[in-house]
Amino acid sequence: MQNHPVYIDNDPQSEYSTLNLGPTHPATHGVFQNVLQMDGERIVSGVSTIGYIHRAFEKIAEHRPFYQITPLTDRMNYCSSPINNMGWHMTVEKLLNITTPKRVDYMRIIVMELARIADHIVCNAILGVDTGALTGFTYMMQWRENIYEIYEEICGSRLTTNIGRIGGFERNFNDIAFAKIRKFVKDYPAVLKEFETLFNRNRIFVDRTKGIAPVTAETALSYSWSGPILRATGVDYDVRAMEPYSSYDEFDFEVPVGENGDVYNRFLVRNEEMWQSIRLIEQALNKIGKEPSDVFHADVPEFYLPPKQEVYNNMEALIYHFKIVMGEVETPKAEVYHAVEGANGELGFYLVNDGGRTPYRLHFRRPSFINYQMYAPMSQGMLLSDAIINMSSLNIIAGELDA
Repeated sequence: MQNHPVYIDNDPQSEYSTLNLGPTHPATHGVFQNVLQMDGERIVSGVSTIGYIHRAFEKIAEHRPFYQITPLTDRMNYCSSPINNMGWHMTVEKLLNITTPKRVDYMRIIVMELARIADHIVCNAILGVDTGALTGFTYMMQWRENIYEIYEEICGSRLTTNIGRIGGFERNFNDIAFAKIRKFVKDYPAVLKEFETLFNRNRIFVDRTKGIAPVTAETALSYSWSGPILRATGVDYDVRAMEPYSSYDEFDFEVPVGENGDVYNRFLVRNEEMWQSIRLIEQALNKIGKEPSDVFHADVPEFYLPPKQEVYNNMEALIYHFKIVMGEVETPKAEVYHAVEGANGELGFYLVNDGGRTPYRLHFRRPSFINYQMYAPMSQGMLLSDAIINMSSLNIIAGELDA
């Protein structure tokens, strides 16, 4: 892939036409814009415009206690909110030197891998829609709904979950939640197999995706790509394996990789990652059975809201509740960076703390923001129809792009 200089031709006599791809075009799957110069159906050059839903989350975070930042993370990649939530909680735990119990780690892995599956369902099913195949989308969405019902059982929310707490979870998983998780793990493999049968060797789908937008490993790394689209180029980088967190180093799983980084390889990698997520959830369920059943939070009363009934009747609990909510707990002066493997790549949190009630500075390393920078140059020379499915396979989530 060659990077050509971007050129927008405003000459009314030019043979090229200008096309706005977005910000409201349904094919962009989000509020972002590409101003394209077109030679018929072929893209000559383009300029990407972002910021349409920029909400200044990093600046807002400088004025919020740690707990009140969690809902901000929900609204980045809202297709897999729990990964954002827990990545932030682990960042604060690193700052505070909090060690979570093994059972908490396993519970987090279950929720994060369910979120990964939900995210990949959205990406791959919609990629099918963009190539003209609606059946896979309508079939798979009911299984994302099943995952949302598990979220609802655990924390009461579905899309923007605000799930978990610094040190663990607000409450234990109940029997209904475990039953729904086990049912999902039992039933979903047959569904995923059917989905793969629909697409993997479908002549139309393969012709539309194979050889489209190939990217070399060297180019992907030079643009700081991460996640499934980097692994599709053949680079086996996965934060869960390279920098294990939440006890991932105790689990047996593989890091799927592709060959040439094209749209088809990205699709296959995400499908295989769903199989690996199922493996991880099954192992986590087995490990949880060997741990004390009443453990769901680290022993850090300074960061765990006491039960409401105790707050009403116990002065110490009331004081803790006030201090946690208002951010009046002492914290160390330090800089920390923590990353998790988000559904789209390395999701990082760079926290600078000065000991106050709010962060001095907080930066989100958002994979969609970094992965998207290559879209305009890699679209040069492409047919418009191919550029649409290329964008779909990158799985750019507007909330994570802008933050």
